[in-house]
Amino acid sequence: MYKIGDYIHNGLLYLNNMARPRHKKLSQLMIYATTICQSRCKHCSIWQKPHESLSLDEIRSIVSSRCVTKKTVVGLEGGEFVLHPQYREIMQWLHDNHPCYTLLSNGLAPAKVIDAVREYKPIRLYLSLDGDKQSYPGVRGVDGYDKVIELIETLKDEVPISLMFCLTPWNGFADMDHVIGVAKKYGIDVRVGIYGTMDFFETKAELLDVADFRSQIPASIHDTDENYDFVALYDEWRHGRLKLRCQSIYSSLVIHSNGDVPVCQNLGVNLGNIRENSLDDIFNGRAAHKIQCRYDRNCNGCWINFHRKYDIILLRNFEKMLPKRMIEWFYGTYQWTDDRSVTYKYYFKDEQTP
Repeated sequence: MYKIGDYIHNGLLYLNNMARPRHKKLSQLMIYATTICQSRCKHCSIWQKPHESLSLDEIRSIVSSRCVTKKTVVGLEGGEFVLHPQYREIMQWLHDNHPCYTLLSNGLAPAKVIDAVREYKPIRLYLSLDGDKQSYPGVRGVDGYDKVIELIETLKDEVPISLMFCLTPWNGFADMDHVIGVAKKYGIDVRVGIYGTMDFFETKAELLDVADFRSQIPASIHDTDENYDFVALYDEWRHGRLKLRCQSIYSSLVIHSNGDVPVCQNLGVNLGNIRENSLDDIFNGRAAHKIQCRYDRNCNGCWINFHRKYDIILLRNFEKMLPKRMIEWFYGTYQWTDDRSVTYKYYFKDEQTP
């Protein structure tokens, strides 16, 4: 799904953000614009929160910040974004002023999603699908499987679609294989995540305790982009053998429905609140830089795909150009497994990876 130009752009952005830490630019900005949600997911507690939403004016101010460029991908999420009381006005403004935006949906309101996609034209639609028709209700608390399929069949030729699958204690690798099969059937993208602790969603996840984890990953995952290494390396991370710096926090950011801007999705550590200061002051201020440096160097505490896929891709591409020892000279020490000398290529030497 990613093109050479995407890797080049993100590489140049990385260099800018490392060299000019007070003038960083964002590659992606996820806006959790509302807590309103009609799903009842076991792996997310947002639907239990009081209703709270960012306003159109607040989102307009956020996206107009200097750290947001015309290439910054802005994601609209919730809750369920199309339940936001101003979702039409927000999407219209983005369509007119920042067309590089995506829509994330649980698919439970298909008519609203279809109408919004056709009228306001996000560059990609993300749909959550966490299992087959039997397991879906057990994971997400309501039966919305057929509605997600309806959305795929209706919109697959009108907008790029990515299915979002999350591996949790309430589903399994057979569900992952099923969702990958759905994506292959309709010729669309699929993104795989793994259940983890996320402060905003009030999840306190136990590590997935799966014997022979790597051997259970379905072979079909090799037919997808940017998923296999992320899933396979989870086993190394959960056993404390993998250690990577978290550099995604310099270019990827989320904003919560109450205006909080956390340093990352895992920790309950805020850089600030957009109702008190501008996003530029929050993200590029002196205090923020100190917090970012602290967690970049010392945190290896999550395996959230929003953050760790970035770190995997970054180091994987570094290793294509430079010896690991030379990379560690400017990046710092890191390891894919318990043997620090092992490279990405050697670790996956017998596997089909991106």
